[in-house]
Amino acid sequence: MVDLPKPGEIKLGHTDLRNVLENRTSIRDYSNTPLSLEELSYLLWCTRGIKEILPNSITFRTVPSAGARHAFETYLLINRVEGIEPALYKFLDTEHKLSLFNDREHIAKDITKACLNQRFVQESAVTFIWVAVYSKMAERYRERSYKYLHLDAGHVCQNLYLSAESIGAGVCAIAAYNDDKLNDLLELDGKERFVIYIATAGMKK
Repeated sequence: MVDLPKPGEIKLGHTDLRNVLENRTSIRDYSNTPLSLEELSYLLWCTRGIKEILPNSITFRTVPSAGARHAFETYLLINRVEGIEPALYKFLDTEHKLSLFNDREHIAKDITKACLNQRFVQESAVTFIWVAVYSKMAERYRERSYKYLHLDAGHVCQNLYLSAESIGAGVCAIAAYNDDKLNDLLELDGKERFVIYIATAGMKK
């Protein structure tokens, strides 16, 4: 288990929103500077952070979601973060911690291959992999669930773009990947739980 700096202790991201919006762009080429634990914690809070927990486990977060379902899980391919061994981790959002998922030697290469060999997946400081939990959305919205899941994925990824820009980092969203191979690597069935979106992140050159 990896403890992350608590959201209330993070001192990053105080910048002008207009500047962030004007400078935001997709970045595929990153510096060798690692992200700090605080920077990673900040990016996770901005994309999946919990502001309030209501009865029945309903959460209010830093991103909008249809019916406050927030039907995602976050996996992180960590390549270059201070104090964390490179490996594949799962973000435990209610605890704001990381749990080791797969530290096999070639996991980064395998995920890069599943992402159609886009090299910046392996060269980023961290690659965010968002997994949709279909049942969590379907129990309320049924046949419209896929639509809302994809809308929500856009909200989450845009928050990553903006929060990364606010700390001098860059992001590149990825929708081109082999669904079956990536789902297999994350031990997902591809129906009830499946990869819905990916984004690399790292410090700018």
